[in-house]
Amino acid sequence: MNTNQLSHRLERVASYAAGFHIVADIGSDHAYLPCYLCLKDDSLKAIAGEINEGPYQSALKQVRLSQLEDQIDVRKGSGLNVLHQGEEIDVLTIAGMGGPLIASILDEGKDKLMGVKRLVLQPNVASHAVRQWIMDHHYRIVAEDILEEDEKIYEVIVAEPSEAKVAYTETELWLGPILMQHQTSVFKKKWEHEKTSWKRVLKQVQLGNKSVELEEKQADLNQKIKMVEEAL
Repeated sequence: MNTNQLSHRLERVASYAAGFHIVADIGSDHAYLPCYLCLKDDSLKAIAGEINEGPYQSALKQVRLSQLEDQIDVRKGSGLNVLHQGEEIDVLTIAGMGGPLIASILDEGKDKLMGVKRLVLQPNVASHAVRQWIMDHHYRIVAEDILEEDEKIYEVIVAEPSEAKVAYTETELWLGPILMQHQTSVFKKKWEHEKTSWKRVLKQVQLGNKSVELEEKQADLNQKIKMVEEAL
């Protein structure tokens, strides 16, 4: 990967961050995304945040190689701790992490989100955890995307602040309120696969010795399977 040609996954994330003035990318993976955005828009400013020394040094190197030191500030720190209190940020991007981790990063740094106009989030797994956080913290989902790359399926969730709390159903939290409306072949492939996996686990659960825990697990799996069957 280079800064002129991102993966399809990161290109999709970049498309939702373009057109703004200041972007903060948390867990920046060699600063590929900030470099890509800044090379396309010389008025853009970006922050690339990394928690570990190795990735931090890699991001610094990539920014130098791209001659973007005047546009990109690479910072070392955990999550949103790399942002300063009251610092102007238009778009916050977090890509390539699990849904619960993304939700945790947002929750721990929510005092840094004041004034942020848009969140562009790309969870690798458990997207429902991200949507749950969005709903619980007065954001609304304004766009969603789903794509397949290298035999893996990724979702992109775009959220913006909302004065009123938006309520999503359990099905919308799992499948995505916008993705459900425009069911692409990739969307259907993902959820057919999930349904098959749940049915396989359900068979194993049904073979186990009866217990309250197993009965609860069975009920949960049946509910999820029914949810997907009704949605598709």
